[in-house]
Amino acid sequence: MKSFKGDTLSWKLADGCIELSLHRKPCNEIGSATLEELERFVEAHESLTSEAHALIIYSEEKAGFCAGADLRELYSRSQETAASERVAGVRDFLERIHRVMNSIDSSPLTTIAAVHGVTFGGGFELALTCDLIIADKMARFCFPELRLGLIPGFGGIPRLKRDLGNAIVRDLLLTGRSLNAARAHAVGLVSQLAAEGESLRVARSTAAQIKKFDRDTGASAKRFIKPMPYEELHREIEIFCDLFTLPAVEAGLRRFVESTDTQPYLP
Repeated sequence: MKSFKGDTLSWKLADGCIELSLHRKPCNEIGSATLEELERFVEAHESLTSEAHALIIYSEEKAGFCAGADLRELYSRSQETAASERVAGVRDFLERIHRVMNSIDSSPLTTIAAVHGVTFGGGFELALTCDLIIADKMARFCFPELRLGLIPGFGGIPRLKRDLGNAIVRDLLLTGRSLNAARAHAVGLVSQLAAEGESLRVARSTAAQIKKFDRDTGASAKRFIKPMPYEELHREIEIFCDLFTLPAVEAGLRRFVESTDTQPYLP
């Protein structure tokens, strides 16, 4: 399938580049509906790789790239199920989202996240699966999970440590503070800075540059310089599930759901 338009995301293949656009209001929160369509994309991606050289992931929503997991859905489901079933449901969701993220991370294509605005939590983790992050100057990156009594659960810790090392991981994870685009570029998280509203244009220009070179050579280089941290990814799921049973998590989710702020995910 060379194109698809769903409720939360769409994709198309054009001129050797796959473009995956996120368009779930208000800020592309990742819940069951998004996960199902991401799984559908992964199936299509496998058949499209022979016709493509690059993948661009971007958002059509003004608020930003992605605010992370759909915490309202997570809280609602946790209230509807018995305690013994909650962790099983969370584990199933995490294992599914990890399969999606790992597939994008290990894609033979050169993958580019074109981000703007809010790039938090699971959205940050999605961006980290990509080989290159191109950010407009208003982008902000954050792991706000600490406020919920949790750690990032979509694979963000091992991927960020792989790319930048423990110091940046500790800063983001333990303080809950955000990085602006300029700081993210300075530490090596962002490969290119773009003017406000220009990240997708720059990503497309970068994809056109990538097309000049042999795709198999690029795939070989990527396998060499971008190892998959499978063991740590598995440990992350285990730690997340252990933490999810604690009372602090339910309290944190309840505070988020009951918040009257327009954008409660902002730190």
